[in-house]
Amino acid sequence: MGRTIVKVPQMPWYGDTELEIDFPDLWDVEVAYMHGHNAPPLNDEGIRKAFANPIGSRTIGELAKGKKEVVIVFDDMTRPTPSAVVIPYILEELALAGIPDENIRFISAPGTHGKMNGIELRKKLGEEVMGRFMVYNHNPYENCTPIGFTSRGTPVQINSEFMSCDLKIAIGALVPHPLVGFGGGAKIIVPGITSMETILANHVRNGLFSPSTPIGIIEGNAMTLDNNEAARMVGLDVKIDAIINLKREITALFVGEVVAEYEEGVKLAKEHYATDMIEDCDICVANCWAKGNEMGLALRRADPVLAPGKAGEMVLLVTTPEGQINHYLCKRFGKKLGGRAWIPRTTLPPNTKRLTIMQSYADRAGIEWIAPIDAVEVMKTWSEVIQVMEKRYPSKVKVAVIPDGTIQYFPSASASGQSLRSEDRSADLTKVK
Repeated sequence: MGRTIVKVPQMPWYGDTELEIDFPDLWDVEVAYMHGHNAPPLNDEGIRKAFANPIGSRTIGELAKGKKEVVIVFDDMTRPTPSAVVIPYILEELALAGIPDENIRFISAPGTHGKMNGIELRKKLGEEVMGRFMVYNHNPYENCTPIGFTSRGTPVQINSEFMSCDLKIAIGALVPHPLVGFGGGAKIIVPGITSMETILANHVRNGLFSPSTPIGIIEGNAMTLDNNEAARMVGLDVKIDAIINLKREITALFVGEVVAEYEEGVKLAKEHYATDMIEDCDICVANCWAKGNEMGLALRRADPVLAPGKAGEMVLLVTTPEGQINHYLCKRFGKKLGGRAWIPRTTLPPNTKRLTIMQSYADRAGIEWIAPIDAVEVMKTWSEVIQVMEKRYPSKVKVAVIPDGTIQYFPSASASGQSLRSEDRSADLTKVK
């Protein structure tokens, strides 16, 4: 009997390779690609055009004239942004404006994810940056300067080194997000380089514990509006946001004023990451790639393809050597201990009756990050997974494969009101005040 072969991306930051998975020909297998999965990458001319035509702002070179201290903020390894690709273009404009290297520094924006080590920083920034400039980790617990309050009451306490600079630039990526519709834009500031108090207030007041705008929609999103206000309060001059394909190549670039470039970029991102729904499936295989260290995103986003009342078999493919992210706000730090917004995972999504995780690198605690551990079957290789599945389903079944469940989204599910957030939450708010 023949086999149906599907290739999905794996190992971002570790070579960006492919994983080959196979199915019996008897099964009805359909791959749910996002619309922009194979969009061509921007060439040098395309990147220069984006920098030369900023949205709602002057060019970096023009803004840099007469400035003394420059900061470049970048996102961490939980985001697929190939920052090293765009950094040379920023540095070129700063050099032409006469800014010396010793007056330029880089600051990571991990929010509550913890520090980046030297290996991660080299992957994100490139070897030259690490040897040529000062690169700092943000600390949400210390050295944050109070600026004031947003109109929604969020206290804005921002990285003090960032505030010491008179030209502020940030690099990120536009990808779907369960709380703000799309990441990118002002999210590099909140939660990126603000204090734990700011992050907690922003999240609790604007969506973490209450119904939020569906994924893929930014209009009217309270958290996004709060983030935008904070980014303008702290004086972020230029934001650079990339859109990527399934090779982690930049296919579009938006440069400019933080809100203006974000809103323009989201127009394209909505179509680029949109995925046509495959309905009434018995089995869903959701690959965890661009944000493989946040595999819970794929679990919730993929659930709508499973038909209520059918097999409800979900398989997550997770090949991240670093395991699931540290999260000081929302993750467990002991059997009965967790961050200030931690809530135990007690259920699977509504259509998922059985969850299997192909976890190439063991991370038992990471499983509890997304689901009750006794509700999960863990296997190390695809050959193990498919052997078990073929025994369970010897006859024809309908299967959906999602090449990257962490950044793809289904607009039809979002529009119908199905929850695509990381988790529907309810809590005693006294726990997090």
